[in-house]
Amino acid sequence: MRAMYVIPALVVLGALALSSIFIVDERKKALVLQFGQVTQVKEEPGLGFKIPFVQEVVYYEDRILGLQTNPLEVTMLDDRRLVVDAFSRWRIVNLVEFREAVGTGGETQALRRLEGIVNPAIQEVLGSVPSNRVTSEDRTGLMNQIRDIARRQAAALGIEVIDVRLTRTDLPEQNLEATFARMRAEREREAADEIARGGEAAQRVRAAADRTVVELTSDARRQAEVVRGEADAERNRILAEAYGRDTEFFAFIRSLSAYEASLKGANSSIVMQPDSEFFDYLRSDQAPGAAPATPAPATPSP
Repeated sequence: MRAMYVIPALVVLGALALSSIFIVDERKKALVLQFGQVTQVKEEPGLGFKIPFVQEVVYYEDRILGLQTNPLEVTMLDDRRLVVDAFSRWRIVNLVEFREAVGTGGETQALRRLEGIVNPAIQEVLGSVPSNRVTSEDRTGLMNQIRDIARRQAAALGIEVIDVRLTRTDLPEQNLEATFARMRAEREREAADEIARGGEAAQRVRAAADRTVVELTSDARRQAEVVRGEADAERNRILAEAYGRDTEFFAFIRSLSAYEASLKGANSSIVMQPDSEFFDYLRSDQAPGAAPATPAPATPSP
């Protein structure tokens, strides 16, 4: 009979012992709460103990967490507007203050509270500088200012803000379209100027080429006329010399030239007397007044 009560008692005691033990992972931190009040803080990994059914364990992240802010429109010192978003890294450093600040919301509630701190810090810092400094590559100083402001304000939440980085700094959509249109018009104007300058240069090159062609053609014609005149003079000299040496041969050449000129056409017709001197070289194989050719003596056949 006594064994029948011992076994259930051992089971109950084992269950109570197991329910009084909790394990903290190396990536976590834990708070032991009793009726909503913090009774124990467990930040080191390992085993922990609590009162079963009276105390509860709430776990929180011990790792570095990230926050991506929503796009925020900021007015710069030069009245230009930019759409800015940032990425922040943070971690929980004081579990008791963190629990009191966010309640049962945990890390989700902390993200909303932290974004409400980072966004005003971004507006405060970026609103005090011109837009060209925000859009430049060297803006580490601005991000450090935002981090310091957010770190001071987030300390009341038991949170340490490790870093804040600006991930985007763009113009608003309507300003972006106007900027693109202005840039496009500027590029089109520059292209039109380049085309006009190119056309002017091409016209100058074309005019210079035309002038060079005219000059070269005129010089070539002048040289051709000179050569042609010299050739005609040489021809006349040769003809005159030939005429002086052999009058009959000169008359023969003149007659052949006259025959060629008069009979050149396809349907040439000549009407003149048969005994005209024009046909003297056509009627005989000898020139007029030339001595008849002496026939060669006949060679006797064998």
